[in-house]
Amino acid sequence: MLELIKKNIHMNRWKQDASVQITLDDDFIVPDTLDDVAQVIMSAGDIQLESAKNQGDKVLVKGKLAFQVLYRKETGGLQTLAGTVPFEEPVNVAELEEHDVVSVTWDLEDLNAGLINSRKLSVKAIVTLKVRTEALYDAEAAVDAVSDGIGAEPEVEKRSTDVASIAVRRKDTFRIKESVSLAGSKPSIDQIVWSEMKLRGVSSKPLDGQLHVEGELLLFLIYEGEGENTPVQWMEETLPFAGEVELAESVEGMVPSIAVRLVHKDLEAKPDYDGEMRELELDAVLELDMKLYEEQPLELVSDLYATDREVELTIGEVGFDKLLAKNSGKCKLTEKIDLGSGERVLQICHYDAAVRVDEVQVKPDALVVNGVLDVFLLYMTADDTEPVKSLTEPLPFEYTAEAAGAGKDSVCQLNAGLEQITAVMLGNSSVEVKAVLSLDLLVLQPVREPVIESIAESPLDLEKLQAMPGIVGYIVQSGDRLWDIAKRFHTTKEHVKKTNGLEKDEVKPGDRLILVKEVAGSETG
Repeated sequence: MLELIKKNIHMNRWKQDASVQITLDDDFIVPDTLDDVAQVIMSAGDIQLESAKNQGDKVLVKGKLAFQVLYRKETGGLQTLAGTVPFEEPVNVAELEEHDVVSVTWDLEDLNAGLINSRKLSVKAIVTLKVRTEALYDAEAAVDAVSDGIGAEPEVEKRSTDVASIAVRRKDTFRIKESVSLAGSKPSIDQIVWSEMKLRGVSSKPLDGQLHVEGELLLFLIYEGEGENTPVQWMEETLPFAGEVELAESVEGMVPSIAVRLVHKDLEAKPDYDGEMRELELDAVLELDMKLYEEQPLELVSDLYATDREVELTIGEVGFDKLLAKNSGKCKLTEKIDLGSGERVLQICHYDAAVRVDEVQVKPDALVVNGVLDVFLLYMTADDTEPVKSLTEPLPFEYTAEAAGAGKDSVCQLNAGLEQITAVMLGNSSVEVKAVLSLDLLVLQPVREPVIESIAESPLDLEKLQAMPGIVGYIVQSGDRLWDIAKRFHTTKEHVKKTNGLEKDEVKPGDRLILVKEVAGSETG
């Protein structure tokens, strides 16, 4: 009996991408513990996802918008109002199945806090929820065939192909705990008014048994200093971090596609050795959505036969992924932002930006990424009625990544982030912004490969075999392969090569061959 040797290959098949845009709109009463609002200066927010459940042909996404609004009090000084806007939104996904793996990302495209009156604010936001569904499955393919010891070993023809199998598909967390001290020139902290934490330049690398993670955490803080008549203070700190996440299946050289999000951030003022509030304890948690691919050559059985029995093959088809491109690119932007005629800016207090990808277009041998960099500026003006103001300006960008062989059915996995940004005053009301965007792109190409699913054996057709000549001369025709010639004349490649003194498998039209029929490894006349 002949036995097919099969191999299981873990695959992560992309199924569908779907998105929905929702508008969140709510009014908030200023709590009694806070002062009246004179001017809204800026607002910031994050989407906190709570769950994503497969329900029939929909994914039910549940979460909330967590926002904070910085405002100037009617009595002078700054204060922050924070709140949440919950949502529950169904996203239609074609061909959704119960066990599909669902990942949800989001873009907060517009967050606006408006002043209704001194005790009431309106918070509006436009959020795009993006849902990707994937299926984890094992692809089974015949990689060899052997005899059970009775009868001749089969003649096996193989072909090589490269396969990107999924080695790791999971989520984990990475924690950052840091202490930051105020500069000696800064007054001690009486009360934190506003704080932000952002990730910058995050990268990850698979190692043996672990994943290395590194990047920067940016802290921006506005606080009231101790002492009467102390003006509002602000500080910025860049905190580099690096470390490892234990990951037993990880092997150095695997191809990563890892999305990193900041899912928890906490900041608390602490006293120093002298009892003064000059220390900041920072606690942040990153969520790592990890996919590690292993690119490996795979030899598939293309054909087989035996010289001592009839073999009938059942041919099927199986889907694999091939790695087309792993492109880590940089997109540079330089733009000038006008803050408005007549606006005299004294100082830029803070600047930041967020990357928003709108579209990834597949072009011949390339992918074109279109998106927007939302630049945020906080600045002081010479206007005593509005001494602190902010501005958000969208700057469009386009980036082209090489991806030889990419087509409309290619699967693109893009992780975009902000690596660097600077904002410099050019005059009283003009700012030059320079930014570097990181675009980490992985492109997979789904392919369908014919595979042998099963074999059926039967005794040799002796009448057919006896009708074949025991020895024959043959002139190689156009398109002939040595494998096909040997199979047709009931012999083996090795025997043909030995009989004709050939060192290689290649033959060309016009070559003359002597072919000797074989049965169970013995020549017959």
